[in-house]
Amino acid sequence: MTPLVRSVRSADTLTRDALTVLQPGFTGTTAPDWLLRRLGEGLASVGLFGRNVADPAQLSSLTEQLRAEREDVLVAVDEEGGDVTRLEVRGGSSFPGNHALGAVDDTTLTREVARELGRRLADCGINLNWAPSADVNSNPANPVIGVRSFGADPQLVARHTAAYVDGLQSAGVAACTKHFPGHGDTAVDSHHDLPHIAADLATLQERELVPFRAAVAAGTRAVMSAHILLPALDGERPATLSPAALHGLLRAPAAEGGLGFDGLIVTDGMEMQAISATYGIERGSVLAIAAGADAICVGGGLADEDTVLRLRDALVRAVHDGELPESRLADAAARVRALARWTRSASAGEGAAPAPGIGLTAARRALRLTADGRYEPLTAPAYVAAFTPLANIAVGDDTPWGVAAELARLLPGTETATCTAESAAAGPAALIDDLLTAAGNRRVVAVVRDVHRHPWMAEALRTLLAARPDTAVVEMGVPQSPPRGAPHIATHGAARVCGRAAAEALTGLTPANGGEHLRAP
Repeated sequence: MTPLVRSVRSADTLTRDALTVLQPGFTGTTAPDWLLRRLGEGLASVGLFGRNVADPAQLSSLTEQLRAEREDVLVAVDEEGGDVTRLEVRGGSSFPGNHALGAVDDTTLTREVARELGRRLADCGINLNWAPSADVNSNPANPVIGVRSFGADPQLVARHTAAYVDGLQSAGVAACTKHFPGHGDTAVDSHHDLPHIAADLATLQERELVPFRAAVAAGTRAVMSAHILLPALDGERPATLSPAALHGLLRAPAAEGGLGFDGLIVTDGMEMQAISATYGIERGSVLAIAAGADAICVGGGLADEDTVLRLRDALVRAVHDGELPESRLADAAARVRALARWTRSASAGEGAAPAPGIGLTAARRALRLTADGRYEPLTAPAYVAAFTPLANIAVGDDTPWGVAAELARLLPGTETATCTAESAAAGPAALIDDLLTAAGNRRVVAVVRDVHRHPWMAEALRTLLAARPDTAVVEMGVPQSPPRGAPHIATHGAARVCGRAAAEALTGLTPANGGEHLRAP
């Protein structure tokens, strides 16, 4: 009988470990019964998304519900601030994103912003944040990183990544620095396909890896892997599934050219096409754990019990079939539990003092205004033309952006029109004629987002400025194109506070570019 008892215990432990390494999502603003049941069986992490958040009170009740089932559960969220927000998915973020903080280049400010964001997360019961993005924005055509990066200079990105990690974790929330080993030099979105980075190892060491080394030195508790193929590391498998990338580079000691990271390695979402379309999520999850990952992020798109059971069973089966060493799965589960212990001890501290205005302060400081001579501020209702690109999946299309709402608050009667690639299909002349007819005698404010990446947007803007040279231009993406407009304002992001800062500058109500008020001469 003794061997049979040992076998049952071993099977139970194996199943619990397989559940422990999953970070699934769910639908709704309360936890479903199946999720609570799996928490009792070993599930140790839950990922929250915008669909799970109504307001802070509801979010706090939800996390209390999860902790009533498992006190040490890791509750994770993708809250970068800026363009990528889950806490304020329907209203826009109270914090500018990384690109704005990099534009200011004040690490004390970055630390304070991250600390306040962490404090708000902790107040709602969230203890793991899938942030910050440590990607170096080295490819201007990047469709998924852009303003999520602190900038194009590795050293700047490194110092702000470290400051962000320090600020967030000082509030008791574990940082998960992403997307290792760097998603900045891609022209493909890994939500849709598998990006390739052709950089050699020396370039990776001098560019992509610099911020991740800084994050490890700053004590980041977790690192998220990227679904990108880097032949310099592994010509066959993307980083998430590559032992060379995870075990051989991220975990390897510094003396061997690695980063010496000993915390939790989390995968990016496994249902992203870069993995699911090539390997499938079950096979991909097995390969990821075998390669050195410790936690499987899934739930952005697949958010049901069946997904959890499929992945649990795939991991257990892989151990039985000899594809995945049981010791590797046990080690991964142990790292998840170790992070849970850290969050409990960190949250037991004194907590961070509130700094409710720090996000707007940062957004105002990030504003960059270019004008020929003195700018005549808006004093009457304007007409806002929002040139709107297709949102990437990380940002989503549920979060409002732009300056129209904030400008209408300051100048009641301001109206807005949305212009898309589809509406520009008949040609820029027709689009702009219709827009100017609707605007009438009102000043036009053109709002663009990464105009350098969208030829239709650039052509429409040129046509508009030729017809109405007094048009003000607000760039809310990466300000890569030469500034044009009367004036041109770069916000370095599309968070709600960035829109407010731009609206204030357009009306001459607040300092811009370090303190000079914008007023009529």
